[in-house]
Amino acid sequence: MSLKHFHFLFILFAALFSLGFGAWAILGMDPETGARGMGIFSAILGVVLAFYGVWFRKKARRVIT
Repeated sequence: MSLKHFHFLFILFAALFSLGFGAWAILGMDPETGARGMGIFSAILGVVLAFYGVWFRKKARRVIT
């Protein structure tokens, strides 16, 4: 596995775990614990990571062979 593929796979898993934690913290936790803020931050981070993964994939096709 090349470094390019490993990087893309790592970003994919990071986005999935971040979105999963965000959903769990927003929907499953007590709102008084403060976990809702962490969940919102994690969900936003997951979306940003997903966009970064798409951007990296496009750039890697052009630059890295």
